[in-house]
Amino acid sequence: MAKKEEQYWNTVISPDSYQKGLGLVELWRKKYLIWLFIRRDLTVQFKQTIFGFGWYFISPLFSVVMYMIVFGRIANIPTDDIPQPIFYLSGICLWEYFSTCLTSVSNTFQSNAGLYGKVYFPRLVSPVSVVLSSLFRFSLQLGTFIIVYLIFVAKGVDLHPNWYLLLFPVIILTLAGTALGLGLIVTSLTTKYRDLTNVFGTLVSLWMYATPIVYPLSFVTNPTLHKVMLLNPLTALIETFKYGAYGAGSFSWTSLAYSIGCMLVLVLIGTALFNRKQKYFIDTI
Repeated sequence: MAKKEEQYWNTVISPDSYQKGLGLVELWRKKYLIWLFIRRDLTVQFKQTIFGFGWYFISPLFSVVMYMIVFGRIANIPTDDIPQPIFYLSGICLWEYFSTCLTSVSNTFQSNAGLYGKVYFPRLVSPVSVVLSSLFRFSLQLGTFIIVYLIFVAKGVDLHPNWYLLLFPVIILTLAGTALGLGLIVTSLTTKYRDLTNVFGTLVSLWMYATPIVYPLSFVTNPTLHKVMLLNPLTALIETFKYGAYGAGSFSWTSLAYSIGCMLVLVLIGTALFNRKQKYFIDTI
């Protein structure tokens, strides 16, 4: 009877992020996986749909009509003399990108549990790919905003776009980073405490009304409440975009720097916590 040969492992696959840093080097090495995940996300979203990409054009327009009726006609909330459709649409585009990224990233562990249990790859690939794939939806909605904006310009509406629009990439990067960092924190916490998911969903819904989406910041006249509004890192981002697009509203370099600082802190804390929790995720879930 032939003697059984001993087996030796020549290669050991282990996550670099467990030993050093935030796992960003390992993430960069596996960047091709991010593209594969983006393709997967886009394919799943539009598979077996009637309107396909059309939903991304229809959804914000329906929201604009609802806001015009509820907040414009019934509540009679001013819009800084900006036509209601483009005022609401500008806020909707930015908020939906942020909320979509935040909600998807916060469900990273639960939505990828089956995949995480079968094969190892840098876990940060999943949340990062969600943030990037959501840019496709955002670009379509932004295109809708630009079309509506140009229609009002052609009608002779006095809008005042200015050089602050050049800060638009900074605004999007800060929105994406804030959603990514906070989402990583939430998904790390909800892995063990599932009921926090419901609490977080409610807080995200309320967060929109604490952000100048359906009303201008100038509408908040109470000094104390105004200062509280400025503590919201999204306030400066929304106001900066509106100020650059319309020349109305307010802009502050200090407030913008505050939003960027909050984003960096959230990304660092979220990434560190995520890398720590991912080692025990499968055992916990």
